[in-house]
Amino acid sequence: MKNFLICIPTYNERENVEHIIREVLAQGPDIEILIVDDNSPDGTASIVEGLMRDDPRIHILKRSGKLGLGTAYVDGFTYGLTMPRIAYLMEMDADFSHDPKYIKDFREAIKDYDLVIGSRYSDGISIVNWPMSRLLLSYFASIYVRIITGMPIKDPTGGFKCFRREVLEWLDLKRIKSNGYGFQIEMDFFVWRGGFRIREIPILFIDRRAGTSKMNRKIILEAMIGVWKLFFRKLFRIDKLRRREVARGRIAPTPLEPGAPSR
Repeated sequence: MKNFLICIPTYNERENVEHIIREVLAQGPDIEILIVDDNSPDGTASIVEGLMRDDPRIHILKRSGKLGLGTAYVDGFTYGLTMPRIAYLMEMDADFSHDPKYIKDFREAIKDYDLVIGSRYSDGISIVNWPMSRLLLSYFASIYVRIITGMPIKDPTGGFKCFRREVLEWLDLKRIKSNGYGFQIEMDFFVWRGGFRIREIPILFIDRRAGTSKMNRKIILEAMIGVWKLFFRKLFRIDKLRRREVARGRIAPTPLEPGAPSR
C-alpha cells in the first residue's frame, strides 16, 4: 500500500477539527489523517477520539502541552514513519487556510518530485483576508529568505507540503530545531541542499474560518535569526564535512553524492 498521511497539529481547534477531518478523508480512500494535539483545553482531542471509533484512518497523537508547531510536525512525521503502508506524508493547518481540495494536486505532483510545496507566491500573490501589513511582511520575508539562503523557493515559509517517505527517512528529523516559520524554512533548506527534487504548485491561501491565529512576534523573530544560521551552515561548507561522514559510512548519502541509491 502507498497511503498518504496528513499530519495536522491542533491547539484549541474544536470549531474546525471535525470538518477538516471529514473533508481531508473525502479526498480518497488512500488518505489517512494524524491529529497532533497539544493538550487543547477546549476538548479538541475528545472530538477526534469520538471520530476514531468509526474510521480506522483517523489517528491521534496527544502531547503534554503547547510545545510548538515544529516539534508537532517532527513528532507527527516520526509517528507516520512507523507505519509501513505510508509512502507520503503531508502537513497542513486545521483552520481551512489550506483547502483540502488541493490534496489531489499534491498527489499528482509528488509522482515526479520528492517535496511538493503549496505556494502562495508561485503565481503572483494568492492570499485572501490578510491585512496588508501581514501580507507585506510575509511576502518580503520570503524574498529575504531566498536571498540569504540561496534557495530557489518562492514560498519558503509555506506550511502546506507533501514529502516522500524516503526524504524524511534521510533527513534525520532530530536535527530540525526550529518552530513556526523557522521550521518550514529549515525543512526546505535541508531538502534542497540534499539535492532532492522540489516543486511548488499554486494554491489560494484563505485566512482561517474560525479560531485564533497562533502567529506571534517570537515565531517571526526565530525565523529571521534561523535563516542566518542556515546561511553560515552553507558559507562554512558544512556540506563538505557531511560528505566526509558519508565516506566514513556514518551517515547516508544524499541523492547527489556518490554511493546514493537510484530513485
